[in-house]
Amino acid sequence: MNPLESQLQYPLGDTVPAIGTVTAVADGVAWLRMPLPFALDHINLWLLDDNDADTGAPGWTVVDCGVATDATRAGWEAIFAGPMVGRPLQRVLATHCHPDHIGLADWLGQRWQAPLWATAGEYAFARMMSAALPGVDGSSAVPHFQRHGLRDPDMLDKMASRRQYYPSLVPSVPDSYHRLQDGQLVTIGAHQWQVITGFGHAPEHASLYCAALNVLISGDMVLPRISTNVSVFAVEPEANPLGLYLDSLGKFATLPDDVLVLPSHGKPFRGLHTRIAQLRQHHVERLAEVMAACAQWQSAADIVPIMFKRTLDAHQLSFALGEALAHLHKLWQEGIVRREMGADGIMRFQRR
Repeated sequence: MNPLESQLQYPLGDTVPAIGTVTAVADGVAWLRMPLPFALDHINLWLLDDNDADTGAPGWTVVDCGVATDATRAGWEAIFAGPMVGRPLQRVLATHCHPDHIGLADWLGQRWQAPLWATAGEYAFARMMSAALPGVDGSSAVPHFQRHGLRDPDMLDKMASRRQYYPSLVPSVPDSYHRLQDGQLVTIGAHQWQVITGFGHAPEHASLYCAALNVLISGDMVLPRISTNVSVFAVEPEANPLGLYLDSLGKFATLPDDVLVLPSHGKPFRGLHTRIAQLRQHHVERLAEVMAACAQWQSAADIVPIMFKRTLDAHQLSFALGEALAHLHKLWQEGIVRREMGADGIMRFQRR
């Protein structure tokens, strides 16, 4: 446990559910995990007691669903056969469009005739990326990152080969969905959950707060150990996602500090406002590093080794470049740095 984590409370201690099992975390709320084929090797999913809207028969709602891999499908088969105890899945609720959250939504939906619930922004982006449309397919990152200083031929080749990366993990998205909107109250079983949308990490991320249970399903907006990735992507090259993300954290300000936070990665914790303060401070420090480096002209690729000290593979580098650019863009849009395209076709930033 790092020093920042020690400021949080973990009511379940070191308990982590094994694949195919669940752990109760609140009345009618169960925690399960599925494996991920990345350095971040797991995602937390949440199984909520629910009932059929027409008949009242007992069932389940699942929040997020894992990537479309054989290992995840096997994990789900174990859940179907055991912890779901014969009760059907009534709906799949996706916090956002990233593969680990929506990858098996269509598979689950067809298996159980369970509709997808998501915000319009997340549903639209999932449909676009699953279809590998130009601008949002994996290879679109190549000219985007070249423009921002990536010139390593090996890394560019690896990124160019990722055109089908998202579709490999999200092979299909349901043809229809139920829209979630900010402030909406969604009845799931005996409880109502308030939708809290957030921006910067994803187009229109949905967290869920239940006042009666004092539980927040935070998705990726608030994580206990790692900071949420905020990146500038090719499809929105002038974006200020870090500004959007920091503004979005303010939407949790009215929640109780002892709310039980159920994050997508890491363990359930208490200390929401402590963690938000830590995240804000993290970005203050990263912005200060970037601003200091911009005493000289710097590209996003120049900033990556300042922000990320470890060796990065192509998958990690794409996020690191996006995040470096997010910090540069916040400074640029606030007028702290200026930017200029060089004769070599690389965009660089310098402190005013």
